[in-house]
Order: sequence, then structure tokens, then C-alpha cells
Amino acid sequence: MQHNKLFVFDIETIPDGNVIPNLTGEKSDDIKVLRKALSDYHLEITGGKSDFPRQPFWKIVAISFLEADIHRNGRVGDEDYQEYYTFKRLESNRSDDEGEMVSKFFEYFDRSRPRLVSYNGRTFDIPVLKYRAMSYGVSSHWLHKGGDKWNSYNSRYSQDWHCDLLDALSDYGASARCKMNEVCSIMGFPGKFGVDGSKVTDMYDNGEIDAIKQYCETDVLNTYLVYLRYQQHNGTLSLTNYNNAIEDILTFIKDEKQQRPYLEEFKEAWEDSCGGNYIIGDK
Repeated sequence: MQHNKLFVFDIETIPDGNVIPNLTGEKSDDIKVLRKALSDYHLEITGGKSDFPRQPFWKIVAISFLEADIHRNGRVGDEDYQEYYTFKRLESNRSDDEGEMVSKFFEYFDRSRPRLVSYNGRTFDIPVLKYRAMSYGVSSHWLHKGGDKWNSYNSRYSQDWHCDLLDALSDYGASARCKMNEVCSIMGFPGKFGVDGSKVTDMYDNGEIDAIKQYCETDVLNTYLVYLRYQQHNGTLSLTNYNNAIEDILTFIKDEKQQRPYLEEFKEAWEDSCGGNYIIGDK
């Protein structure tokens, strides 16, 4: 199947201490006590190696995504068409109710049937989304039934269906699995600035939901930038079409910066990172 939409996505999560009464039988009215119990549980089952919760035990507090149309023109060799992308939108969940967030995500997904692009999405984001969807009784036929044995969302090596950049850039574990911030640093992209994932729980407790969404959207933009460079490197995207896609992003930021000042902050960090050289070479 040739997908006609890119769906670059990221989620922000917090440890779900509310599972503790069902998981261990311990009860408390203090969410911080429950989170501590969740941390202790994972230390126990890992022999003290890690208190990082497994995928079912994360509550989703934000889902952000970038949508772009995929176009194809010409051939490379005997089989592959080159692609180019037109930017459509960058958004986050409108409802802050987790069940509705998850339901809307999979409703869109089943309707649009896009190519997924993520950074560590196969290991973390998609499993979390699946577990939380099951907890709310949300189904996604296309996620599980689309494609075939070799080409599907569940096929690790099928980048046309789900390109997890952490997998792709590490050659599926043959080399180091680098953090997105590390990859951005060598490509002149802003990466994380001001906020990182370790601060999300405190931000959530302080009611800073909009700030979490804004952080999530900048992560999505970074993911898209890395994906564009990866596609240009592997020959799917010509240099001209890469530069056009970059200019699409810059135009979007210019048009939206009054209503979304954090995008201007992103651009300033980007300018500092790349020295003002957003595009590669001459168009």
C-alpha cells in the first residue's frame, strides 16, 4: 500500500499511580504515595535495576501530531518513486480526558490510514496507546489488520507503514540507539529546550497542561525535521523537495507565531542551532 498521509506523532505521559490498588492492593488518597508505590513495584520486579514503569502503567496527558500529504513523482532506479510532502497542520488533543484522547486518536487513524513517523514510537508510544485503548474499550481494526505479514504497522522493518526513527537510524539496534536530542544536535535542529520529559509530571500536577502540549508539539516538529533529513539521505526526498519542506515549516511558524508564541521560540532555538542555515545548499 502507498500511503498518502504522513502522521508524525508524540505522546506525553505521567506514571499512573491509580493502578496501584488493583496491582498491589495498596490504597491511598495521595497520588504521590501511589506513584511512589508504582516506582517501588518496578524496583522490586527488576531487582533494583529500574523504577521506570512498564508501558501499561503510563497515563497519557497529551497527544500531538503533524500531518502532511505525501506526493510522488518520477522514478529512482526501476521501482521506487521519489516523494515530496506538503505540510497540513500541527495540533494537539482538544479534550484533556484520556479516554476521549485515545478514542479520537484511533478514530482518526482508522479513517486516514497514514504512514506513522515517530521517535521510539514502536517501543513506547504505540504500546502505551494500545494498552490505554484496551483499558477504555477503544478498538483499532486498521492498526492490527492493515497490510500483510511483511508490510504492516506491526512489521518492524516496514518503514512505509511506521518509520520509527530510533530504529531506523540505529539500523534496528546494530549501532547505538541515540536520543533524539543527540541526533538533533549534529543536524542543526533545536532538539529539546527549556523542558524535557522528566518535568512533565510536575507540570501536570501544577496544572500546566497547555505547556505540556506545547512541549509535545515541539518534539513532533523535531521528529519531522529528523525524518525529512533521513528521507533526503536515503534518496526518497530530493534536495529541492527537502528544502521546500523546510520552507513550509518556516512559513507555518511565521503565520502562527502570534497565536502560538512557543513556535517562535522554537524557531529562535533552531536558528541558533543551524546558524541561520535552515536549508541545505542551493535550491
